Amino acid sequence: MESLFAEKIQNALDFHESIGKSIKSHAAYLRGFDSFCSEQYPNESLLTKEIAWDWVYNPLHKKQGAAYWRIKALNFFGGYLIAMGEDTYIFPDAMTRTRYTLSPHIFTDDELHRFFAAADAFPRNPWNTFQHRVVPVVFRLIYTCGLRPNEGRELKRKNIDLNTGEILITNTKFQKERIVVMSDDMLNLCRSYDYYRSTELLTESEYFFPARHGGCYGHQQFGVLFNKCWRLANPDVTELPPARTYDLRHRFASAVLNRWIDEKRDLYAMLPYLRTYMGHSDLSATEYYVHLLPENLVKSPGINWSGLEILIPEV
Repeated sequence: MESLFAEKIQNALDFHESIGKSIKSHAAYLRGFDSFCSEQYPNESLLTKEIAWDWVYNPLHKKQGAAYWRIKALNFFGGYLIAMGEDTYIFPDAMTRTRYTLSPHIFTDDELHRFFAAADAFPRNPWNTFQHRVVPVVFRLIYTCGLRPNEGRELKRKNIDLNTGEILITNTKFQKERIVVMSDDMLNLCRSYDYYRSTELLTESEYFFPARHGGCYGHQQFGVLFNKCWRLANPDVTELPPARTYDLRHRFASAVLNRWIDEKRDLYAMLPYLRTYMGHSDLSATEYYVHLLPENLVKSPGINWSGLEILIPEV
C-alpha cells in the first residue's frame, strides 16, 4: 500500500485481527481504496466525505453492486480512526443496514422435489468427472442442515464425522464455530458419497465437495451449478422466478417454524435453538424468517412476535 492512508489502514486491520476478528471482508476493499487515494488524492491524509463518496460511487468500478461492501469497509476504517481520536467521515447507518432488496424464493414441496430430481440427474461434465457426484449431495446438505452456501461448499473432510453425523462449521459469517447434526437419511447419503469420493476422485483434496483441481467451488461456480439445476427442474417454464442457493436455507428455516407451529411447540422456548443451529448473531436475524411464513400463521394470536427479543433468554 502506498497512499497516506496506508499505515493507518494496516494498523486498523492488524488491530481487528489481533482481537480475533476476520479481516478478509474488509482488507481487499481497503487495499483498493489505498490504490485509489494514491492516484486521485496523493496529498490527502484525512478521510473526508468527498473522498469517501468519490471512491464508493466512482464510475470506474465495474460492479456497482459492491458499493455496499465498499461502504462497510470504509465505515470499519472510519470507526478505527475515530477511536484513535481523528475527525473522519462515516456513512449514515441507513446505508449499511440492508444489503439485499431481492425477496427470497421459498420453494414449494413440488419445486423442491423437482430441484433435487434434477440434481440427481445432473449431467456428467467431461472436464470435471466428479461434479455429478457433488451436486445432489451438497445442495441437500445445505437444505437439510440450514447451512449458508459457503458453509457447504467450503466444508472440509476433517470437519465431518460420518460415524456420528456431526459437522463442525468453521469460517462462518460471524466467526462463530458451531456443530450441526445431520439426519439419518442425510448421513447415509454422505456415507455413500464419501465412498465414491475415496474411489473415484482423481485429485486429493481437503474439501468434502472438491472442485476440479481439488480446491473448493467458488461463489460464482456454485451459483452456476444451482441455476443449472433450477433450469433443469423447470424445462417448460419460460420465465423462472429468481432463486438462489441461499433460498434453500430460507426454506429450511420456514419449514422448521411451520413444523413447530403444527406440533404446538412453545416457540418462545424453541426459537433460540433455531438461532444457535443456524449460527445467527442475534435473535432478530432468526425472527426474520417469521416474515417468510404463510400469512395465517404469522397472524396467529398465540404468538407475540414483538415480545420475543425481551422474553426469550439467551441459550
